[in-house]
Amino acid sequence: MPIHHPLTTCSPRFPLHLFEQCNDLSYGDRGTGNAIIHGENLTILKALSQTYRGQVRCIYIDPPYNNQENYTHYRDKLDHDTWLESISASIALLVDFLADEGSLWVSIDDTELHYLKVAIDKIFGRQNFVSTIVWEHRTTRENRKVFSNNHEYILVYAKDARAFKAARNSLGLTLDIQRRYHNPDNDPRGPWQSVSANVQAGHGTASQFYELVSPNGKRHKPPLGRCWVYAKAKMEDEIAHNNIWFGNDGNGAPRIRRFLPEASTGLTPHTLWTANEVGTTTTAKKHLLRLFPNDVVFDTPKPEALLRRIIEIASNPGDLILDAFLGSGTTLAVAHKTDRHYIGIERGPQAVTHAASRLRQVVDRESGGISEEIHWEGGGGFDFYRFQPLASRLQAIKPARFNGGTGRKVARLSTG
Repeated sequence: MPIHHPLTTCSPRFPLHLFEQCNDLSYGDRGTGNAIIHGENLTILKALSQTYRGQVRCIYIDPPYNNQENYTHYRDKLDHDTWLESISASIALLVDFLADEGSLWVSIDDTELHYLKVAIDKIFGRQNFVSTIVWEHRTTRENRKVFSNNHEYILVYAKDARAFKAARNSLGLTLDIQRRYHNPDNDPRGPWQSVSANVQAGHGTASQFYELVSPNGKRHKPPLGRCWVYAKAKMEDEIAHNNIWFGNDGNGAPRIRRFLPEASTGLTPHTLWTANEVGTTTTAKKHLLRLFPNDVVFDTPKPEALLRRIIEIASNPGDLILDAFLGSGTTLAVAHKTDRHYIGIERGPQAVTHAASRLRQVVDRESGGISEEIHWEGGGGFDFYRFQPLASRLQAIKPARFNGGTGRKVARLSTG
């Protein structure tokens, strides 16, 4: 089903005296609540912290990893303490933006992974750590190093872990999983697959250890170290309702029927995200090269499929997404295509050359990334802002002059 960007009014709640709206860089519908902000992220986060307190459902950031590499658009080389202090300062501000069921997702590699986790534990509280996602970001072998690093990490934290658990979305059923469901006996309830009817014995109760009798009279005992998933009375009731499968000839080990409609609510997200599921850095770079054929693209961008999974687990259509290290704009592109509102912050020129340019193409029905899979048809819009701190405006005041012979000073305040 085609996805259309909402046209509902959701005006940005910016302290307007600090932000200059750039009409020449804004595009499409106005008043959508979607914004790209060009400026230093820490200062901007401080400026927005009160007006957006508790309003953001999902924050994703892809900060510098401090892996001592030189990249096309930046040098990722700081001493450890400086890097950790800088990242921690940003994350400390991000906490207040989150709604009670909101979550923070942080991409990182193993150079600073463990130090960063300890730092975020102190900010969010260890009880609000949710998980560490392992993402297979490359499938080729890196022969220049001692080990070929083929994965990165995403740290997941919640404002309130219990609220996030209750609110987070499941993964949709993949085509591969749907293919597992069949209907060999023409069950009127539809396609189904069988799953094990026994579980580990360590957590079982006495009622789960018994000899099971199948409809054809064959007796079954649970395997060594296992017990039945149901107590005897419950198991007999499930057999009576044809919810237990004993194979085509009735002599097979008992298994539970799971019907496709029961699985339509989705799957619990797992922590290993493979390249074939969410893409790689290479697929993301190829996408950017199509978007910017005459430009130098980022060295290690994130694929849209990766951000789609994050955003769809952590939020619903109409929710607000925030990215404080915007880069090439992948987070906003995916948020736009999946009916979310968004704010992106970027201090470098990429706010204009990449993020704003990319979002213009998205509005105009850009066909790469996740567009084909979700049947993206374009539409919507965003506003572009430049941060104008009051100090910079005062510095722009022209030297005082005297108005004629009155002796009265007249100052001119530049509007940027």
